[in-house]
Amino acid sequence: MKRLFFVTIFIFIISCGDVDFVYKEDKNLINPLYEKTEVSTSGFNINFMNSYLPMFFGNNKDNRFNLSIKIEQNKTKRSVETNQATSKLRYELKFIYSLVSNEKNCVTLNKELISYFSIIPKSSGYNYGTDSSLEKKYELAIAENLNRFVSIITDTDLNNCS
Repeated sequence: MKRLFFVTIFIFIISCGDVDFVYKEDKNLINPLYEKTEVSTSGFNINFMNSYLPMFFGNNKDNRFNLSIKIEQNKTKRSVETNQATSKLRYELKFIYSLVSNEKNCVTLNKELISYFSIIPKSSGYNYGTDSSLEKKYELAIAENLNRFVSIITDTDLNNCS
């Protein structure tokens, strides 16, 4: 019985010899624009946007880049009932990112990312549940879109002008 236990442990230890960790390199953990970027937003005003930007880009200390984020919203009625009341809405948020290098005075990245979400209104008037749900979906769409942008810029050479 002891022999079987030691053989099992030995095989387990040998099989773990080729394990590679996901975060072995710090490259994926670092936002290259963090504390180096002046960020401005325009277009559709989302309340949560200004509270999320410092989390992703920090406070501008080096002033190496200017990031302009333009937000456009498109609202589509996906389902309309017989009394013309909307029973399902689809929101499309288009984030247009433009990154300018202050050192080289040129555009280093232009990127357009789109986030979608749907909502089912529960009332034609004021409904706290629907409004709260809509705010949460906006918040999730912003966080998801900013995360996608940061993952794109980690793989991009920001020193080259486009």
